[in-house]
Amino acid sequence: MLTPHYHAPQFDPTVDELTVLKQLEMGERATVTDALRAHWSHRLEERGFVSRLHDGALSLTSAGRALIRRQ
Repeated sequence: MLTPHYHAPQFDPTVDELTVLKQLEMGERATVTDALRAHWSHRLEERGFVSRLHDGALSLTSAGRALIRRQ
């Protein structure tokens, strides 16, 4: 039986997650393969801060941009 993922009410990104978001904001290209190789957290996609494009690249969402501004 699968249990649903728990999401804490407050999301506090790690330093690595913020670095990924800032790199995407500056226009650097990142793919899911890059993310797996660098052990980036899947939480960014789960929370809607990045989205996966049809070619496997990661794209920063408006929620991701807002998170960067808050930090």
